[in-house]
Amino acid sequence: MAQKNFTPTHPGEVIKDELIARGISQKDFAERIGVPYTMLNDILNERRPLSAATALFIESALGISAELLMGLQSDYTMQHTRNNAEVKRKMRSVRPYSSPAAPAR
Repeated sequence: MAQKNFTPTHPGEVIKDELIARGISQKDFAERIGVPYTMLNDILNERRPLSAATALFIESALGISAELLMGLQSDYTMQHTRNNAEVKRKMRSVRPYSSPAAPAR
């Protein structure tokens, strides 16, 4: 089972740090990868999830693995979903299947 008590890193945080380190403005980067500035800004400020297509554009421009970025997004999404009160409530009402019986020998 996945770890339950950790603070996940949104991929936007990693991308934002990389842009700052390289001295690239968000506006110029959005133009370079062909996405709207507002969409990029929402990703960088953790208000929007990163899509696979955008991860590939970022990989092309910065060399950061799209798989790494999507892994961060998956971890972030899963952890926030695990902490969602409505999801927790509904999970308590889900009845698990019993384990299958061992085959007769």
